[in-house]
Amino acid sequence: MAFDHHCCAPGAHRTAPTTPVVQVSGTDHVRARATGARGEQVVLPGGDFTMGHDGPDGYPQDGEGPAHTVRIDAFRLDRTAVSNERFAAFVDATGYVTEAERWGWSFVFAGLLPDDFPPTRGVAAAPWWRQVEGAQWRHPEGPGSDVGERADHPVVHVSWADAAAFAGWSGARLPTEAEWEYAARGGLAGVHYPWGAEREPGGEHRMNVWQGAFPSHNTRADGFVGTAPVDAYAPNGFGLYNMTGNVWEWCADWFSRDAYVSTPRVRPRGPVSGQHRVMRGGSYLCHASYCFRYRVDARSSSSPDSPAGNVGFRCAADA
Repeated sequence: MAFDHHCCAPGAHRTAPTTPVVQVSGTDHVRARATGARGEQVVLPGGDFTMGHDGPDGYPQDGEGPAHTVRIDAFRLDRTAVSNERFAAFVDATGYVTEAERWGWSFVFAGLLPDDFPPTRGVAAAPWWRQVEGAQWRHPEGPGSDVGERADHPVVHVSWADAAAFAGWSGARLPTEAEWEYAARGGLAGVHYPWGAEREPGGEHRMNVWQGAFPSHNTRADGFVGTAPVDAYAPNGFGLYNMTGNVWEWCADWFSRDAYVSTPRVRPRGPVSGQHRVMRGGSYLCHASYCFRYRVDARSSSSPDSPAGNVGFRCAADA
């Protein structure tokens, strides 16, 4: 098994599991709408906006630039990331088994494990990631942990395929990268954050990211160490919550470093194939000292078969 490392989310290229995937039938779409599992969505008007970033504080190796004008159609987007409660409704309705459950393990941030947790395999380039047997969406830190008190937190340990399966069941889809950035900006231009230019305007924390010295000490100044509720902070100008920080969010697109040069300017999509899928927004582990990707204009990626304890998603739909 080969590991890769992209920002603060690990990736692992795996061989196919033996447990079959539960197929989700079209009739389940009715169940989703009836139970409200689809979630509340905001209608966004679309139009032209400037996507990407050319500044010296970014990561050119991620293909953040050039900043360029693109046009997207109107669409709908979940107000929040998909919560444990919503994902549980999906699993209850369909019997779906996530990839982490089928693999039997997932990546967990070492700082969330108890001091006496037994040694496990880690990621060489990012030793704060631990391979934990039994870690999955119901047990985010492995056996002995659960989501009983975290129903309103974002579901984690979901692969790209898991996210796409939920979206299809709920009559939705994953957002394109362009849709995600347009939504995250909340109608603002030329700023790094969904609320403006300053990370903590007036000293107020607006997102869940790492404070202190990563990865050894988190001051919890924003109120959280791991995940926060999906609506923990004030929404942006479009009424969307936690578009930066908390958990990385899967997008529909395959990742390419030259996507902003090679893709169309109208309704842009990533390449038709690839090895990694786009992730956006950063997570509770991002810190400016090594991962200044909790910006609306930043981008990252991971192999689509790589769930982790800081990766989730939200759903989109055509308007």
